[in-house]
Amino acid sequence: MEDAASHPPQHAGPDYEVPAQTRIGHIHLQVTDLEKSLAFYRDILGFKVMQRFGNQAAFISAGGYHHHIGLNTWNSLGGPPARKHGAGLYHTAILYPTRADLAQALRQLAAANYPITGSADHGVSEAIYLDDPDGNGVELYWDRPQAQWPIAPDGSVQMYTRALDMAGLLAER
Repeated sequence: MEDAASHPPQHAGPDYEVPAQTRIGHIHLQVTDLEKSLAFYRDILGFKVMQRFGNQAAFISAGGYHHHIGLNTWNSLGGPPARKHGAGLYHTAILYPTRADLAQALRQLAAANYPITGSADHGVSEAIYLDDPDGNGVELYWDRPQAQWPIAPDGSVQMYTRALDMAGLLAER
């Protein structure tokens, strides 16, 4: 078998762009305790269990999709929490359709007394940050309409990080 390093991957070139309709389909997380993870993703965030394999795996979704999030304990049952430093997933981002939906998610977290690690207004979006029971980062956010995004004179998007108006968000209905 030849060494993969001796044959660098072929690229389509600098002008190739992934199709605009491309989406990230789902994530699959290794968790240490399936019940604790379901208590968070199902009971607090409101995802529906679509399929379950005993205490080893569950597939959960919004709106009846086959799954947006897979949770499994195949290689992680009873293990340590996710690492905060080093290579790996920084966070999973869950996009809510409206600001009111994000506000409801924030109310759910508050009702469950679930700790939030941060929040931000990024100009293009508003976000709430937290960790799941295994220490995996989770971002809950909604995108502002594209016409409201901050744009520089050269046409590039100018994201920023400013304080999120939490009281204004909670007032959304």
